[in-house]
Amino acid sequence: MSANPCIRLKRRPQGVPAVEDFSLSEADMPDSGVLCRSLYLSLDPYLRGRLSGRHLSGPIMPGDVMSSEAVLEVLEESERFKPGDTVRAQAPWQAEMRIPEASLTLVPVSIQPPSLALGVLGMPGLTAYAGVERYLKPQVGETLLVSAAAGPVGSTVAQLGKLAGARVVGLAGSEEKCGWLRGACQLDAVINYKHEQLREALERTCPQGINMYFDNVGGSVLAAAMERLALGARVVLCGLMAQYNEDSALAGPNPGLIIRARACVQGLVVYDHEDLRDKMRASLMDAIQEGCFQYREELSDGLESAPEAFCRLMRGENFGKTLVRVR
Repeated sequence: MSANPCIRLKRRPQGVPAVEDFSLSEADMPDSGVLCRSLYLSLDPYLRGRLSGRHLSGPIMPGDVMSSEAVLEVLEESERFKPGDTVRAQAPWQAEMRIPEASLTLVPVSIQPPSLALGVLGMPGLTAYAGVERYLKPQVGETLLVSAAAGPVGSTVAQLGKLAGARVVGLAGSEEKCGWLRGACQLDAVINYKHEQLREALERTCPQGINMYFDNVGGSVLAAAMERLALGARVVLCGLMAQYNEDSALAGPNPGLIIRARACVQGLVVYDHEDLRDKMRASLMDAIQEGCFQYREELSDGLESAPEAFCRLMRGENFGKTLVRVR
């Protein structure tokens, strides 16, 4: 292995990514910026869209070093940071790198382990918090449906709904995930969409209709949920897991369903809600410390494990926030 290894995109994936789409090679090092070392890399489904050139954060081209949000250790003193500081930034998948100082954000020492700054106290937590606080606005007794409910965004949405007094129904794709949602997260109902007929299960678990739906997947799950919307329903469209591995967009739900329910449908992009980060972090840290909020991390060790960990994520085989522990 080289002195400063990195993971590059070798070729554009066709369908579900494979380990062979990536390569381990030598990293380039810019002349300027704060010298940092990778601690944790965040692996997220939206990266698949970047590999296809279809994500608003920009494409990753063959030959490019993979990049995502990361937690880093500062190795040299700068105007704002000192050696040993833990910071968060968009960073390449490599052992060491130089990052512009303005692009680094200090991770508070109160966040332990610091990997939480990439999960429930980071972008996934902010995504969920913004969706619930700004768009869903749950009321006591209303029914909230969450797809990919065992994921870092979905499980946060579901638990915030419970804390607000809503009745929460979660969708997940394995009995292990469903069991965790029923037990640890105490959801009111959980549907294994791989083993149950979804429309029948939604009719059983949401007999009065769906007042709120937080969608992480799109596709047929979204279409089925839209058929059960209650009058005045609020829908947040956040993720497109069902089509990230597809070459073309899937057919959407019938707009007549939205009109019939007088529903409000809102697209959610987390970058629009940075102003909520401090409030989100304080709220969720309090809930975690009080023991009324659960989270899971799936850690892979070593930079070289990143391609397989990402492929597992895109095959739907992960459970919890997917991270690579580099050091």
